[in-house]
Amino acid sequence: MLGGRSLPWQLPLLLAALCCLPAPSSAQLHYSVPEDREPGSSVGDLAKDLGVDLRSLVTRNLRLVSEGGQRHFQVDLAAGLLLLNSRLDREALCGQSPTCSLHLQLVMENPLQLHRVEVDVLDVNDNAPQFPKPEVVLEITEVANPGTRLPLEVAEDPDMGSNSISTYELSPSKHFTLSINVRGDGVKMPEIVLEKALDREKVAVHRLTLTALDGGSPVKSGTAKVTIHVLDANDNPPVCDPPISKVHLEENVPVGTLVTKLNVTDLDEGPNGDVEYSFKISNNAPGKFTKLFSLDPRTGEIRTKAPLDYEESSAYEIAVRARDKGSPAMEGHCHLRVELIDINDNSPEIVLTSLSSPVQEDATPGTVIALIGVKDSDSGDNGQVRLQIAKELPFKLVSSFKEHFSLVTNGPLDREKASGYNITVRAVDSGSPPRATQKTFYLRIADVNDNAPNFSSPFDTAHVQENALPGTSVFSVSASDPDEGTNAKLSYSILDNGMQDIPISTYFRIDQDNGTIYTVRALDYEQDKVFQVPVEVKDAGSPALSSTAVVHVFILDENDNAPTIVYPSVPKGSAFHQTIPALVEPGYLVTKIVAVDADSGHNAWLSYQLQETAEALPFQVEHRSGEIRVAQALRESEDPHRLVVEVRDNGTPSLSASVVIVISLEEDSVPDFAKSLDLPRSSPKDTNLTLYLIISLVSISLVSCVMFAVVAARCVKAGTASWTFADCCRGTGRKPTSHFRGQMKPDGFIKYLDVGGAGLTSQAQNYTSCFSPMSDQSDFLFVKPFSHSSTAETVAAYEQVTSTLASPCDGVRDGSFLLSCLLSATVRNIQASWLFSVCPSI
Repeated sequence: MLGGRSLPWQLPLLLAALCCLPAPSSAQLHYSVPEDREPGSSVGDLAKDLGVDLRSLVTRNLRLVSEGGQRHFQVDLAAGLLLLNSRLDREALCGQSPTCSLHLQLVMENPLQLHRVEVDVLDVNDNAPQFPKPEVVLEITEVANPGTRLPLEVAEDPDMGSNSISTYELSPSKHFTLSINVRGDGVKMPEIVLEKALDREKVAVHRLTLTALDGGSPVKSGTAKVTIHVLDANDNPPVCDPPISKVHLEENVPVGTLVTKLNVTDLDEGPNGDVEYSFKISNNAPGKFTKLFSLDPRTGEIRTKAPLDYEESSAYEIAVRARDKGSPAMEGHCHLRVELIDINDNSPEIVLTSLSSPVQEDATPGTVIALIGVKDSDSGDNGQVRLQIAKELPFKLVSSFKEHFSLVTNGPLDREKASGYNITVRAVDSGSPPRATQKTFYLRIADVNDNAPNFSSPFDTAHVQENALPGTSVFSVSASDPDEGTNAKLSYSILDNGMQDIPISTYFRIDQDNGTIYTVRALDYEQDKVFQVPVEVKDAGSPALSSTAVVHVFILDENDNAPTIVYPSVPKGSAFHQTIPALVEPGYLVTKIVAVDADSGHNAWLSYQLQETAEALPFQVEHRSGEIRVAQALRESEDPHRLVVEVRDNGTPSLSASVVIVISLEEDSVPDFAKSLDLPRSSPKDTNLTLYLIISLVSISLVSCVMFAVVAARCVKAGTASWTFADCCRGTGRKPTSHFRGQMKPDGFIKYLDVGGAGLTSQAQNYTSCFSPMSDQSDFLFVKPFSHSSTAETVAAYEQVTSTLASPCDGVRDGSFLLSCLLSATVRNIQASWLFSVCPSI
């Protein structure tokens, strides 16, 4: 037993269903199933017919889409089978349609595929024939001629094909037989035919049984009682000419249009020939056509009374009863078939089955974006639909199978140019005139990290004041990334590329979110003038992309260094003692103050001035050079003068340093340079050394002429007749001047320091009389660009230069140069006593 029924009668149906199964196809599957199958029964093997492995059905998310909204089927993913979800009733699903098919759609992802499934519901003989009325009453005149026909009601059987009405049978009668006529639509019409003349006086009423049989197995039947009353008189019924007619009518005709006028004749006269018309309800569409058509009972004109729709029904069967007014009344029957002509009155319908949004911007051409179906209720060319999209879009439509299309990419996508597309799909049918519809949907393009962030400029310049507090904002770099989301989230960092001696991260830090550069510690212009800060910006994409830029940070000088007095160098709290002859004229150079400032620019411009005292001093100091000169004639009896020289820079606020100089007068006519230079005083040890030097001088005098001749020969050989012996002694013919120039700073100013000047040459004395040849080689000192030398190192360098220039006895202390100095003194007629007074340490 299967589904509560015996197996033998279902076996032919199952074999027929199996024979109807189509060969496996990648586009459309076709199955058949009898309508009496129980829920859970197998309809078809989807995995086998689709050629898909069972294990991939779940991973590819196979799902069933029913077009009617009713779920009659289900998919068993584990077995790959299409199963019944509920019991099918073909008559309820398709009515009297000769075919009954249910359309399904199978959707699989990864990759996205759509398959159409058509399931034919096979009819089963599960309904017995049934007459509209269990009892039929007919009337016939007794004068009716043999051959008179009495139409009967057609039995109704919802089953189709062989299971529908097969034949009719009438119970045995002497006067009546059964005749079956086939209508134009194939419906069998039973009629009772009079075989033998009637005699009402003998038999007034004839009772018969009409049986309707179907063609199923086993056969099912239905019966109706037929009662025939024999009437007297009116013996000519109305006759319809022709009895069966056909009319073609366009579906868009206006309401009230004449369909046809029935042609009915009745040979009788008077009331027996006066015919009235009425609709006879048809079993195929009970009462349906009466809502669409009207019948004039007097004229027999049939007109439309409601709009017609080909898509609802393409044809209508109309039965008309023509009945006269005789006694008894006689009637005839007319059958009219109205066939509608399709008009293109329905626009295509677009169904978006599936949409993959967003789509990656690096999707390859041919990637499926959407599955689109189209339907048109019209028929023929009116239902043929083509789809179109704009040509400028990077997409195209590919026909999958009938009425189904795939939207695929047709070129490269770039989210930075277009973040999404409004895709308008236009459907146009082939009717005349054509009808069109369109549907627009939005496709979003997903970002891919295909753009590196870019700085607004690869090089930037910033300035920051030295000694600024740590955390001071220096500069803000800015980068942009055309990507979006995480791919456009930027982070900034400083690269230590080894260009500085110390890692750049110890000087600066950067806010990784906004790119603002801050100082990590206070900066010192005197140590570093400029920094190259390499900045990297990186996005958060995968893989991350980056770019770099360089920010040149220039340190602005601040007046944070007071001037340093390098000559005379005296301990803090002490004074510098200087002696000068009492009989000197105004303008006499007493000494020179030498000072330096580690700052630059205006902050390093120095000025010299004497602090004001209660009494006027006979001295003055040059504002720029620092030379102290006699301003007015001195008196021999004057006490030592105490001068306070202040050195002030040009910064804001101005910084200063001062030195105390005590000037004493002496009666010696020879300038006491040793005292003016604050040289050490003679000691007993120095006295013995003087004695040794005198003895050496006497010995050397014996060979002075010889040495003079040798030196003179050198000068002549060199071609410098203008040389003096003093020049040879000094080892150079240059003007005894000494200058120090500092390195050019980024702000364009030069730090200039005049150590020795021409002003000294105006005096009778010359400070470079006995300079060592090494003295003149130290005239210039260049500071390495952007060196890290400290202020202390700079001051030490200045002291080395000034000590060389300031002490005229350094060369004398050099034993190898002693002879040259003595000879030079002899040639210039300088007394030996003056030499020893100048160089007491000898």
